[in-house]
Amino acid sequence: MGIRVVSDSSADLFEVQGIDYVTVPLQVMFGGRVYVDTAEVDTAKMMQRLSTHKGPSTTSCPNTYDWLSAFEGSDEIFAATISSGLSASYESCTLAKNHYQQSHPEAKVHIFDSKATGPVLHLIIDHLAQGIRDGLPYEQIKEETIAFQKRIRILYALESLNNLANNGRVNMAVAKIAGVLGIRVIGHASDEGKVDILHKARGQKRALATIVHEMSERGFTGGKAIIDHCLNAEGAKRLADLILEHFPTASVSIVPCGVLCSYYADMGGLILGYEVAE
Repeated sequence: MGIRVVSDSSADLFEVQGIDYVTVPLQVMFGGRVYVDTAEVDTAKMMQRLSTHKGPSTTSCPNTYDWLSAFEGSDEIFAATISSGLSASYESCTLAKNHYQQSHPEAKVHIFDSKATGPVLHLIIDHLAQGIRDGLPYEQIKEETIAFQKRIRILYALESLNNLANNGRVNMAVAKIAGVLGIRVIGHASDEGKVDILHKARGQKRALATIVHEMSERGFTGGKAIIDHCLNAEGAKRLADLILEHFPTASVSIVPCGVLCSYYADMGGLILGYEVAE
């Protein structure tokens, strides 16, 4: 029986070649509809409906049973979750781990709290997958991925913070800044895994330049970078080109946001995960 990787859907990653990979979906609810975060959802249509929705909206994380169902059938499991500072997904996963190991005493379950979302989870999962494909033992993969996670950083460029503010993830006063006169908010993850604002930039061009400058300041020298975007493929491509212009040896991937990340990044939002030098 091989190693299984389980992630909640904030990874924006629904299939990984060559390994046993399972996704546990989060949900977004508004206007009497429930959007389950799977690859089949039309996120563009969801975001268009959300843009005209005047009432409340909310999210829901996987429950303990969802995680337990994803664990079932494996004795060596790695799980990865959205930041525990943003969601109860990590808490549900931890409860599932405890229940699973009570009924499966031989099972190994390690949980990675990403302290972020989207591309950071993607990078963690990619690292786990490479170790599995290379045939490394469970404990070696775990220790090497723990060390790798310490070198991952995240940056956001958001045109709107409304959904984050409405759900208590950022201050409402700060949220009002974004979207005013073309202002983009540049942020990162705090040590607790919460959204922390770094800069305000007018227009996409300046926002992208600010991101690349921050990458350099934080130790990026040309490793892996993943850009998740909410209906902003053009902006993601411009950012990728700018990264490669400054760091020609970088490996840059572009991924559309799924339901949960689209909801929080909002229209035009970009989420960048990248690895820094040791």
